Amino acid sequence: MKKITIEEIFKIKAKDLSLTLLSQKNGLKNVIKSSELHRPGLVFAGHFDTFDFDRIQVLGETEIKYLKSMTKSKRYDIIKEIFTRFKIPCIITSKGLLPDKELLFLADENGIPVFKSRLSTSNLMNRLSAFLQDYFAPSKSIHGTLVDVLGIGVLITGKSGIGKSECALSLISRGYRLIADDVIKIKNKEGIIVGEVNKKLGHFMEIRGIGLLDIETMFGIQAIRMQKRIEIQVELTPWRQNMDYERIGLKDRFCRILDVEIPIIYLPVSPGKNIVDIIEVVALNHMLKIYGHNAAKIFNEKIKREIERKNRTRTYLEEDKE
Repeated sequence: MKKITIEEIFKIKAKDLSLTLLSQKNGLKNVIKSSELHRPGLVFAGHFDTFDFDRIQVLGETEIKYLKSMTKSKRYDIIKEIFTRFKIPCIITSKGLLPDKELLFLADENGIPVFKSRLSTSNLMNRLSAFLQDYFAPSKSIHGTLVDVLGIGVLITGKSGIGKSECALSLISRGYRLIADDVIKIKNKEGIIVGEVNKKLGHFMEIRGIGLLDIETMFGIQAIRMQKRIEIQVELTPWRQNMDYERIGLKDRFCRILDVEIPIIYLPVSPGKNIVDIIEVVALNHMLKIYGHNAAKIFNEKIKREIERKNRTRTYLEEDKE
């Protein structure tokens, strides 16, 4: 199971979330295993049944005001019961609000780091939630090349040496953008699969016979992207004489990546075949399908109408002879 420490979150997001550590550092090794956040308003009122204590606890103006409305002894008792009964990983207050001394004292005693943020409660939760959701999103690395063609994320896959990088290089020279080559990190973000650049490899591309190319330096910043939604996969396969390839396109094929289904096209590679043009057309055709224009279905309907017309004509002529 994936996890992240409070210390790691603080190092990565301290500036973006405007975080300031208010407590001691003895709880920074606490671990987060969920992307969800929790506001413990009901917990301070004594309702513990639905307390998601293993998440980051966010205290907004409502929670701070409620605590301040209590007597000092009652506030101390309820906070002590919560902090000793539950292993809370972290507390963050929003709007630059300072929690009471009792909360800070008991947090230090129980190893719970407390931060304050200058952001509004909604802004803080949106930014922190987005970071955690991205971090905890199901992910995997696959071998292939991801290119943004006409705004469509095209994942090019196939056996090593079949020409994936060469296709991508030709597409880039036409003005399209590279996301990643060779190793692509893929994440499932709420049912959408997104491919990201491998930070170790960057936007370098290996072309057999030439070596490594720095795409950003060679073609400029406009030739690269850091991430892109993957909308279609093109699997390059060696041409086989007796292979049953799709000829019309009525039957859509799909593959699953991280439990998300996307269209896949098996594209045979043979000498003299302009694969780059075809991949460009694949992206354009996919875009047309998104807008409801399916060429194969339109052609099929046209053929059906023509057959029906001829059948009606034949029936009419036969009846006329009788």
